[in-house]
Amino acid sequence: MSYQKEFDAFKQNPEAFWKKQADALPWFKEAKNILSEDEHGIHHWFADAEMNTSYMALDHHVENGRADQAALIYDSPVTDTKRTYTFRELRDEVALCAGMLKDLGVTKGDRVIIYMPMIPEAAIAMYACARLGAIHSVVFGGFAAPELAVRIDDATPKVILSASCGIEIKRVIEYKPLIDSAIEIAEHKPEHCVVFQRPQATADLSHPRDIDWKQAVSKAQAADCTPVRGDDLLYILYTSGTTGKPKGVIRENGGHAVALKYSMKAIYNIDPGDVYWAASDVGWVVGHSYIVYAPLLHGCTTVMYEGKPIMTPDAGAFWRVISEHKVRGLFTAPTAYRAIKKEDPNADLAKKYDISCLEAFYSAGERLDPATFEWLEENFKLPIVDNWWQTETGWAIASNMMGIEVKPVKPGSATVPCPGFDVRILDENSKELGPNEQGDIAVKLPLPPSCLTTVWGDLERFKTGYLGTHDGYYTSGDGGFYDEDGYLFVMGRVDDVINVAGHRLSTGEMEEIIGKHDAIAECAVIGRDDELKGQMPTGFVVLKNDIESSEDEISAELIALVREKIGAVASFKEVYVVPRLPKTRSGKILRKTMRQIFNGEEYMVPSTIEDPNSLDEIKALKA
Repeated sequence: MSYQKEFDAFKQNPEAFWKKQADALPWFKEAKNILSEDEHGIHHWFADAEMNTSYMALDHHVENGRADQAALIYDSPVTDTKRTYTFRELRDEVALCAGMLKDLGVTKGDRVIIYMPMIPEAAIAMYACARLGAIHSVVFGGFAAPELAVRIDDATPKVILSASCGIEIKRVIEYKPLIDSAIEIAEHKPEHCVVFQRPQATADLSHPRDIDWKQAVSKAQAADCTPVRGDDLLYILYTSGTTGKPKGVIRENGGHAVALKYSMKAIYNIDPGDVYWAASDVGWVVGHSYIVYAPLLHGCTTVMYEGKPIMTPDAGAFWRVISEHKVRGLFTAPTAYRAIKKEDPNADLAKKYDISCLEAFYSAGERLDPATFEWLEENFKLPIVDNWWQTETGWAIASNMMGIEVKPVKPGSATVPCPGFDVRILDENSKELGPNEQGDIAVKLPLPPSCLTTVWGDLERFKTGYLGTHDGYYTSGDGGFYDEDGYLFVMGRVDDVINVAGHRLSTGEMEEIIGKHDAIAECAVIGRDDELKGQMPTGFVVLKNDIESSEDEISAELIALVREKIGAVASFKEVYVVPRLPKTRSGKILRKTMRQIFNGEEYMVPSTIEDPNSLDEIKALKA
């Protein structure tokens, strides 16, 4: 089937389209109402179905011929550990963990916070909650105590599941002191804190609420799957909010399973039995969707990697994992590819491994800059697929649909909207714009399955934040345009469009130009306030390791390059060479925070920041 036929099938009859996708999953009771609307005018998919996500992803495969197939491969270079779980082994571990939670009084609808590193027990914990119909909320392991406390108060969990420590390359981060501090700060007090003891650090379990994971599981009985409705919640995942208070994005069981199962073949061209690797963390939405849930719903083998793209031990780490585990599709953030490119500009380390099993590179998290795209293309001669999506959607809004029709690639474009997403470009008056006209990227309601239906405990915040800008549309917060061929270009957050002397200019376009320079590993452009012109673009660049030109020479070349491509109207005259860019742990560059620093505005250090020292370097430049 062609992409256009698939997209037209969705547009002509969304309910029939998604009913067909739902038929590929094992329901306890199929939905009578494929799409329904509640008293608040919010749409829900498969609301009246009965199901269990843990059953769909594990038990169903055990009962239908995949019991002895690898379900999860754990590869941890930081602990020199590898382990493979078959579907049967994983199902049994999950059932016992669910039994442990049941013994602690966890029932359907209760919340459980999971504060864990990249170990199999994290995925086991998530599935154990799903098995009971409990709602999990994964918090990135190592988050500061105040941030964890905010999430404890918002989600009000009955239990916290954790591990004694996480490992960042060679540094051990003890989790228990952070949890104890967070509970002390929080008004809500969880009843139990269950800790998986790792050999790298032993946690003190002396508080009455503390429980040793292994001991508790050894006494538990395997728990059966609890039937839940399609509109019952699977999880809450917190994402940063403009007010400083994180937003609890919620995910419903039914639509989540249908969309993710569909995406594995339609977007990623992955078949049951294939090995799929999302090199992310379970604390992020990519980890939820494409490490833990989608591959197993589809009958694939998923890779859980506890390491980095570099330094564990070198920039060949990803190629080793691909070669060793016969990975067919790799999905990671652009920052990982850029880190590898910076350390190994000619991809020499990749030549040490047989990665002929790999069929495509997938990228999401932020826009895949053309320079990184071209580096991958030149060195690996494989399809490179830029996905655009959000924590709020749970899967790609736009992509090259590799399992339907492979389209010619345009660097800088996420290609086309995925069936289910009716994406429009709107001006400030909600008027639809034509080709090559930049505006707000919005999705016509109803949103497809798996997208958020509210913010946990705050319906008004959901309505005003996502549905209030353009009537009848979900507003993404990103700006962009369609070209004359219908390709979607996402140019960054709406507030990353700057106004220079009355001209609206995209900092993403400037980054695209700068990133093509041979010396540049990474870059960011922000708008600095200017009394005369309103705003002026300021560039920050990280150089590749093997560059001999002086910083002044490179800065001059970059300024000339932007002037050549955009014109003098860009007023691009300021470039700083920095050792690194401030980023979140998931790889997003903190452009907004950088802009606030340079404009002398108040700012909050994001809880997700990878290295707080990187902001100090920006502050020093401002001074």
